[in-house]
Amino acid sequence: MFATITPDYFFPGSGVLLQRELGLDGRIGALDIRNACSGFIYALSVADQFIKTGMYKTILVVGAEIQSTALDITTRGRNTAVIFGDGAGAAILQPSDKPGILSTHLHSDGRFAEELYVKDPGSSRPHSERQPEQILDTTNFKVVMNGNQVFKHAVVRFMEVINEALTKNSLKKEDISLLVPHQANLRISQFIQEKLALRDDQVYNNIMRYGNTTAASIPIAMSEAWAEGRMKENDVICLAAFGSGFTWASALIRW
Repeated sequence: MFATITPDYFFPGSGVLLQRELGLDGRIGALDIRNACSGFIYALSVADQFIKTGMYKTILVVGAEIQSTALDITTRGRNTAVIFGDGAGAAILQPSDKPGILSTHLHSDGRFAEELYVKDPGSSRPHSERQPEQILDTTNFKVVMNGNQVFKHAVVRFMEVINEALTKNSLKKEDISLLVPHQANLRISQFIQEKLALRDDQVYNNIMRYGNTTAASIPIAMSEAWAEGRMKENDVICLAAFGSGFTWASALIRW
């Protein structure tokens, strides 16, 4: 399961390229998830269903991005170029007698798709607009973001999807051992922390080191949190993300 919005090629997806690089058996499947900042949780949710139905026993879930090659580093693109970064993270899912992933929750609202998007290369253009002279104009290959709209929706959806996960599992905010939010904006994380009345040690942030690595941000943050001893056995770990689409998602895990 490969979550990314920065594939090596327009097609095929990066999943098959990773399968090739790892030298994995050609009989296995490779599935790409293109849900931007929510991509890792979406991929985690799909993988979880495969595990629970017994269809697969071992699934590699990857979130990886190379965004530096697509950023507009001129003054025109300063509102996005200073935010996004490159990174990769991975997790392996297998069946277990322990609870593990308690639940996942996925949502979307395509009415706001153009508030955070990259227009090209897109197949919606007629043939007359897909000529070499148009392609040479790279303006539409850059990230377009309405930061105010993204922030306004993110703070609402983060809270909704976190509370949805807690309610589903008959838990309260006080039961959260560690919240690992998508690393989009430190102000968003701090806002959610304040609303949930969580201590600093109950929220993990590393955006100040890597920027917004989109689908890679949550697995990177989880890896660092575990390495720092902040994720212990039986802890309740809450993952939450919001991003382009708009899409948002959460996962509750008994570590």
